[in-house]
Amino acid sequence: MRPFTYQRAGDASQAVRAGQQTAQGQVDAATQYLAGGTTVIDLMKLDVLRPHNLVDINPLRERFGKIELSPTGLHLGAFATMAAAAEHAGIQRDYPVIAQSLQLAASPQLRNMATLGGNVLQRTRCPYFRDTSWSQCNKREPGSGCAAIGGPNRNFAVLGVDDSCISQSPGDFSIALITLDAQVEILGRNGARVIPFASLHRPPAGTPHIETTLHPGDVITGFRIPARAGTRRSLYLKIRDRSSYEFAIASTAVALEMDGAAVRQVRIGLGGMAYRPWRATQAEAFLASKPLTEETATAAAQLAFAGAVTHGENDYKPELGRQTLVRALLQAAAMET
Repeated sequence: MRPFTYQRAGDASQAVRAGQQTAQGQVDAATQYLAGGTTVIDLMKLDVLRPHNLVDINPLRERFGKIELSPTGLHLGAFATMAAAAEHAGIQRDYPVIAQSLQLAASPQLRNMATLGGNVLQRTRCPYFRDTSWSQCNKREPGSGCAAIGGPNRNFAVLGVDDSCISQSPGDFSIALITLDAQVEILGRNGARVIPFASLHRPPAGTPHIETTLHPGDVITGFRIPARAGTRRSLYLKIRDRSSYEFAIASTAVALEMDGAAVRQVRIGLGGMAYRPWRATQAEAFLASKPLTEETATAAAQLAFAGAVTHGENDYKPELGRQTLVRALLQAAAMET
């Protein structure tokens, strides 16, 4: 690990000022925030992140760490831990997709440390990104190329990719958030603002080292999830190489509202398949007002992966993704609410 300075922000304004040197969305940022530390410390040990300054923002936990349920929705403080949200009885009852996405992520030790805000900003598990012996990685070394294209790429993304990067987004919680139309609360140099979660992560767009739309000094302080009829009939299905601590090779988040035997409204998020958290809007539109059967679910799954781009070893992923989506939809339809 390279030398760095350590700074503890006493309050939110100090944290914002300290982070304004560089954008947090860039992997080469000279200043990085430290909360749970489960990603940043790991990548510093691997020499992937080389910050000159670490800003400890844990003093903000008391102000921005609460979990609150109300008739209008769910509010998650960004400094709440993954474990606190996963084990919250109200979330398990009213927003099971969120609880499940967190329960199926990481190990118990990591869930006890990692914050919700840090979780949505975690970096890809791409081995070419995390191993500095690979010289070609546009995310780590802009303009160097993408070694995964043409190399071993079994678990790489098939949705939302381009020639600059085919790494996949590693998150589970983020898939639940994009499915439920969550919003992100951000504190920055111009004060507080709220943006759709769907606009937080950028596409590769030739510059995959710029991962988010955050501005220099921005701190994520919370998430808003609106109350909807379909949140209780929701689930997160995760397929992985082993059932213990492992990242998804395919996952689906579903929130379903039924009108008798027909779909009134459905929201679908896909994980393990895309460069960033992915919403299957075409599949959602297709299922509206239709009965949810294996036939209609299969047709929706075909639409969800119509734009998939594969690169050899990951040719199997669209079919796995389709089958995972069909299974998740049918399981959601069978839920008792």
